[in-house]
Amino acid sequence: MQLDLNLLTALDALLEEGSVAGAAARLHVTAPAMSRSLGRIRRTTGDQILVRTGRTMTPTPYAIAVREQVHELLHQVQGVLAPSRELDLATLERTFTLRWHDSLVALSGPALLAAVRGHAPGVRLRFVAESSIDTPELRRGEVDLEANANRPSAPDIRAENVGETRLVIVVRQGHPLTRVGTVTAKRYAAAEHVTVSRRGNLSNALDDALARLGLTRRVVATAPTEAAALEFARGSDLLISVPEATTRSAVADLGLVVLPLPLELPSAPIYLSWHQRYDTDHAHAWLRGLARTALAMCGAS
Repeated sequence: MQLDLNLLTALDALLEEGSVAGAAARLHVTAPAMSRSLGRIRRTTGDQILVRTGRTMTPTPYAIAVREQVHELLHQVQGVLAPSRELDLATLERTFTLRWHDSLVALSGPALLAAVRGHAPGVRLRFVAESSIDTPELRRGEVDLEANANRPSAPDIRAENVGETRLVIVVRQGHPLTRVGTVTAKRYAAAEHVTVSRRGNLSNALDDALARLGLTRRVVATAPTEAAALEFARGSDLLISVPEATTRSAVADLGLVVLPLPLELPSAPIYLSWHQRYDTDHAHAWLRGLARTALAMCGAS
């Protein structure tokens, strides 16, 4: 059976007004048009809905029984077809899943969570680890927001550059490089290195930059996260090269030293990415705004 939602609107008006003329005036249609709608409703339901008693119309028992249900159904339909543009953060109940680079979780996650809880206590954040392979969760709606250095190429994925940070060298206190006047590219290449790669890559753009200078470095290990790599550097003469912004909180706590990178490399970007289905989602847009602020407050932009 094909249903016309306009009949639901007409039925609600008829039950509220108790007359064809009143319902017509309420919906800004002519009385004959409303009378035709009543006829269609009667044929669809098999009930008279309104019957004449003298000069007035009286609802049938069926009409009285369904009056509130019809009104609620119409309200639900209107909510689906014309959703409210107002976002009530105080009553918002939602869980967002965020797949961020581990260092960005440590750097910006606490500020983001504090901002979320301050405005919307019913919202929960699920930070999940990045995968070692490219995964489609963002497209499938299983991840709401990504933050890392990669700009997605898929046309249905939005990406916004929210900041950038330069690479620096991190070593332990007392490392030989801390005792030289200038860390040159040659001295940098001569050291032993640990790279940070969730895929376990032993080389990256730094090796390309060294190759252009006729230099190579020895990478003795890879670590899947910056936190793990910092531990390698903490107890040895191994050297790691990571974005400056992500080291600020950890370096002081671990007793490490930051040195300038002696290579000409562009700053590392930070992208927020989401699927285009969320472009007009007001709660999602609100979260994106807080995420930008959290990154900026932590000095990543």
